[in-house]
Amino acid sequence: MTGLDLAQQKMRDAGVPAAAVDVFTRFYGLLESGSTGIVRESDVDPLADVPHLDDLEVDDAAAADALARTAVIKLNGGLGTSMGMDRAKSLLPVRGSRTFLDVTADQVLAAREATGARLPLVLMNSFRTRDDSLAALAAYPQLAVDGVPLDFLQNREPKLLVDGLTPVAWDADPTLEWCPPGHGDLYPALYASGVLDALLAAGFRYASVSNSDNLGATPDARVAGWFAASGAPFAAEVARRTPADRKGGHLVVRRSDGRIVLRESAQTAPEDADAAADIATHAYFNTNNLWLDLEALSAELERTGGVLDLPLIRNEKHVDPTDRTSPKVVQVESAMGAAIEVFDGAAVLEVGRERFLPVKTTNDLLVLRSDVYAEDDAHRLVAVVDAPFVDLDPAHYALVGEFDTRVPHVPSLRGATSLRVRGDWSLGRGVAVVGDAELTGEGGTVPDGATLVADVSADAVRA
Repeated sequence: MTGLDLAQQKMRDAGVPAAAVDVFTRFYGLLESGSTGIVRESDVDPLADVPHLDDLEVDDAAAADALARTAVIKLNGGLGTSMGMDRAKSLLPVRGSRTFLDVTADQVLAAREATGARLPLVLMNSFRTRDDSLAALAAYPQLAVDGVPLDFLQNREPKLLVDGLTPVAWDADPTLEWCPPGHGDLYPALYASGVLDALLAAGFRYASVSNSDNLGATPDARVAGWFAASGAPFAAEVARRTPADRKGGHLVVRRSDGRIVLRESAQTAPEDADAAADIATHAYFNTNNLWLDLEALSAELERTGGVLDLPLIRNEKHVDPTDRTSPKVVQVESAMGAAIEVFDGAAVLEVGRERFLPVKTTNDLLVLRSDVYAEDDAHRLVAVVDAPFVDLDPAHYALVGEFDTRVPHVPSLRGATSLRVRGDWSLGRGVAVVGDAELTGEGGTVPDGATLVADVSADAVRA
């Protein structure tokens, strides 16, 4: 049997839906042909002439009608492994004791109360996030919407040995033989699970899709109204890049056909890295907040049997990410934002940074937990001041457990422009950070009520 035969059989034996097997089969063919998914700078032009949400005139009645036909889908399959977590990242406390899921539920319920829209919340879970996440949502029984499930499962696929492209066997932990297919799996998972049909049958025409760790992507009637009026089958929210966004995925225009395409970091050739990181040329990054016309999506998935023509992302890793001596494998992935090139007439909309508040590191977590943000009546997080730059010593703060031990009390960051910490420091209660603060030295305990300023060391913390 070929590597593809073995992989297909393994997926079928594990009960992976036929549509997901077909998607994997397509990507395997691209992989065998040597395709890497690279989007070269010489083949694209920068994205230009992007409308801004603040400049739009959207009729209030039309906006309300569009939101009434909108479902909220959150990608919730991530475990936060890069931060040392082993359960759903969305269950991490971010505002006091409230988690990402708690705040998201509050946002959806507040939007329902304010607009009268049904706004179902639907999670795309993985096998490892489903039980805990649904248990957490049980605290919000009012979220249920007749005819619409609370979640559906993303698919899984076998990791392939770099040498031979056959499914890897790893007896030490067989679960590591599998990987998620990237968030481009949204489409076949929606299709194969029956959730897409359920949403349409329940009267929903549009879906707002975003990551569960992005609390900025709140239900927004104006964006829904713009999308409905545009007639576009697919739209992506973009925001202006800053130096901090130099390495993220961004949208470009393919010269050969004029289509908007997504270029992720993994799809950038090494020789194009500087050009891709030039934020003056490529001014917009992809927020991963998407808008879908469910009727258009259903028609395309029916036409293709659930297999959208998304570009391949070839991702090489070790079968056990914690063991660099374990065999090297290929993970076949795709990005959900890449579907923008599939649909004729796809659109983009520039939004403010307030709609993009992801947490990828404990640096982000500290800022989001802090008094930099206040919560309004709609449970939107509103920046009271410009968010400071935070750089915590990765040797002591990179993992959530380490971070929580050392930062049991969140310091005030409202007076800070930056905070850099080097060394093993623990923070007392009521600590305030002011200006460009730097905490250096071997470490110690910052006392209750201390103020951190520039060039603070073990001998210079002042109360």
